[in-house]
Parts: sequence; C-alpha cells; structure tokens
Amino acid sequence: MGSKKVESYFVFMNYDPQYERLRADRTKSGAHEVDVYLSKKHDELLASTLEPGSYTKTSSLVIVDGFAVKVTEDQAKVLRSAKGVRVVEKNEEVA
Repeated sequence: MGSKKVESYFVFMNYDPQYERLRADRTKSGAHEVDVYLSKKHDELLASTLEPGSYTKTSSLVIVDGFAVKVTEDQAKVLRSAKGVRVVEKNEEVA
C-alpha cells in the first residue's frame, strides 16, 4: 500500500485532436476556448477517477495538455491507468 502523504504530480494527456484544433487558433477568444476546454476536460477526468475532495488540482497546463494535482501515491497510480492519460510524474526538485 502506498503512502498517504499528499504530493504534487503532473498528469499529461494523450493526443487530443480537439485540443490541437483549439490550440491552433491564436486569437484571444481561441486562447480562452482552449483554457476552458482543458480545465473542464481535466476536472472531468479527476471527478470520474478519484473520490471528491481527496485531491486538489492546482493548474491546467495549456501548452502540453496536462495539469498539476496534489494527490497521494495511490491516487497517482489510479490516474496512471485512467483512459486518456499518457504519463503521471511526481513533481520533484532537481538539485
């Protein structure tokens, strides 16, 4: 069983043609649309995968279709197996 310690992880998503289409729109409204789309997509993934209130999403990363989230090691393992997730990496300081 993993640690119950909550740590920051980055979650990166698989290729998404809708994200690519929205990201290609360099207008101000296009930038807003991609922000809204990704935030909703990431929130829905977390809500369908983890217990409500057991995690904290800290940001959506528009440039790479990913997000930062504070979860336990066990929750990170669950996210790794979620549909649409490419990779989950613990945020670690590089000395």
